[in-house]
Amino acid sequence: MLGVDYGERRVGLAISDPTATIATPLPVLRRRRGQRPPVAAITRLARAHDAVAIVVGLPMTLDGGESEWTTEVRRFGDRLAQRTGLPLHWVDERLTSVEAERAVRASGLPRAKREEKDRIDTAAAMLILQRYLDGGGTT
Repeated sequence: MLGVDYGERRVGLAISDPTATIATPLPVLRRRRGQRPPVAAITRLARAHDAVAIVVGLPMTLDGGESEWTTEVRRFGDRLAQRTGLPLHWVDERLTSVEAERAVRASGLPRAKREEKDRIDTAAAMLILQRYLDGGGTT
């Protein structure tokens, strides 16, 4: 399964093992301002890793509602599912970035490495996918 943390500047990615038990990181995709979402690149990654489904983090508001960004992420996820032909699953990603930042800071890496945004986005994608694999947080 392919986990996706879709952001305005970067897309964090993670892949599960064949038994759908553990999420592991993939390289972050960078987005350019004003450019279309990297659907083709993610589709290639999904195929290269033999993904059987896609799990996208859904950015809900703290009170459980949806925002304009939630709508944008839903459009992206739907387009990705259509392009890949894979089933799409949503996971509530509230506070995932905060958890990811804490995990990266606690990793023992030098400060400069801990503060790299790519590392945090990758950790967020892993948390989103792992939450789905563990059976929680689906919307």
